[in-house]
Amino acid sequence: MFKLIFTISTLFMLLIGSVFAGSVYQQPRAFLQDVFNGKVPKPRMLWLISSRRKVIKEILGHKAHKLRIRYWKADGRTAWILEEIGKEYPITTGIVVRQGRIERLKVLIFRESRGWEVRYPFFTKQFRGTLLTADNQLNRHIDGITGATLSVRALKKLARMSLYLDKQSNNKGK
Repeated sequence: MFKLIFTISTLFMLLIGSVFAGSVYQQPRAFLQDVFNGKVPKPRMLWLISSRRKVIKEILGHKAHKLRIRYWKADGRTAWILEEIGKEYPITTGIVVRQGRIERLKVLIFRESRGWEVRYPFFTKQFRGTLLTADNQLNRHIDGITGATLSVRALKKLARMSLYLDKQSNNKGK
């Protein structure tokens, strides 16, 4: 009897663990390989000084819990691997910015139980060409997905944040 309970408990824990591990659609390293045609540049760091922290808090609605953010830059593009909580778990997203506009946004790892539809191109292609307004908003409306409101909101925040960080990366010495 003990063996049966132990076996069922173990299987249950494995099942629950795999649910919370999330779905990996593309590893961050593979995303960077795709973006830079196999020649990933060395990562750079953007320090989150107090003025940047203030803007990021306004964008995300909470404090950034990092001192610096890693990014990659080559051929006039920056690539960002960023995370934001959907409902309960982080959504890992790869975002490429060129000339102040989003060139590509891709959900790399999705850990939530709902809202996974945000990973599909029908949704992510809306971000292509989007830029940041003077008040750090996206310059166009992004249609939501029924049942994925928090995931949509998280990706919109990350899009805004990547555009802001891209602008800051180009003004590092100023």
